[in-house]
Amino acid sequence: MFQVLSRSWALLLGMMLLMVGNGLQGTLLGVRGGIEGFSTFDMSIVMSAYFAGFLGGSRLAPEMIRRVGHVRVFAALASFISAILILYPAFAHPVAWALGRVVIGFCFSGVYVTAESWLNNSADNTNRGKTLSVYMIVQMFGIVCAQVLLVMGDAGGYALFIVASVLVSISFAPILLSISPTPAFETTKPMPLKTLIETSPLGCFGMFLLGGVFSAQFGMSAVYGMAAGLTIVQISMFVSSIYVGALLMQYPIGWFSDYIDRRVVILIVAAVGGVMSLVGFLFDHYFGVLLVAAFVIGGTSNPLYSLLIAYTSDYLEADDMAAASGGLIFINGMGAIMGPLVTGWMMDVFGTQAFFMVIAVLMLTLTGYAGYRMTQRSRDGIEDGAYAAVMPSASPVAVEVASEYYIETSLEDETYET
Repeated sequence: MFQVLSRSWALLLGMMLLMVGNGLQGTLLGVRGGIEGFSTFDMSIVMSAYFAGFLGGSRLAPEMIRRVGHVRVFAALASFISAILILYPAFAHPVAWALGRVVIGFCFSGVYVTAESWLNNSADNTNRGKTLSVYMIVQMFGIVCAQVLLVMGDAGGYALFIVASVLVSISFAPILLSISPTPAFETTKPMPLKTLIETSPLGCFGMFLLGGVFSAQFGMSAVYGMAAGLTIVQISMFVSSIYVGALLMQYPIGWFSDYIDRRVVILIVAAVGGVMSLVGFLFDHYFGVLLVAAFVIGGTSNPLYSLLIAYTSDYLEADDMAAASGGLIFINGMGAIMGPLVTGWMMDVFGTQAFFMVIAVLMLTLTGYAGYRMTQRSRDGIEDGAYAAVMPSASPVAVEVASEYYIETSLEDETYET
């Protein structure tokens, strides 16, 4: 870990500050929307817009970088992000916020692609797994720190939006001033979605469902907190619990999945997340229960993302893994766009506790489908590769890095066995 930090500290510091800024603006908008009197469905559109922009950025940013280079893309996207963060409180209207979220989602996606390209270039075969782990820890830490900042300011004023803008602006300094050379950027030809779905139906369907789960967590958790009458401190604790759970449970679940059938792990983890979502739905009037439910939901949904990538990779040839990552990101992004819209509509119709009901339905649907797929395909002759932790907010570059790590460790295992 210290070797990774010594080689990539500038990139990691920049990404941590970036995640603080992004995490703050996501939660802050959910709180500020309640203060401004926006309806739950209005906020669901605003939150969904980010994921629409993010999906578009993940597909267009690689071409932008290839044409004009990393530094120019960084500078252009940074300017847009900083400007929009400051403009949010000046134009407090759902339409303006939704348009701003589309642009910010696009820009953050491009920033992630650029930064993760640099990070991948600084890693090698001996430390790629550790680099992924440290990168994920840094991302989680940044989001949790953002929730602490939320408590220290006034969500009804301008200061917190300015802080988010400043943090994003500062985050580019260590990255752009890093002595790491700008890497050559090569776009990977994507695998046709039909081929990917035929190769791993569980992986693809699971990624779609998890897109809805993650976008509900990232986009609607603060909206739920405001609608449920939680205080700012309680909202901060609630959102933080999701990401603390994700951080603490990622590695135990990943370690477990390297030793038994991954479908069994997927089924168990999804079932636990679904049951705890039902607990949150039934007992949402107890704040302690909300914290436990948030911890377990985050601690199951985030590892499931990495599990499904690893499971899909089990059925792919080494040359196809990087190509498949783009398809998985696209499928997950489509689910992420739908997640806030469905959650917001359900909360308007059935009450605030429907936030947990939507997550429960998605997780339990994944549980049932995983059980069904176990009856349709044998795992005989399939070698499980190494598990690599990846955040659901990662760009296709990070997913490709995870695939590269999977390839390298699988080849090393084969060489060792022979």
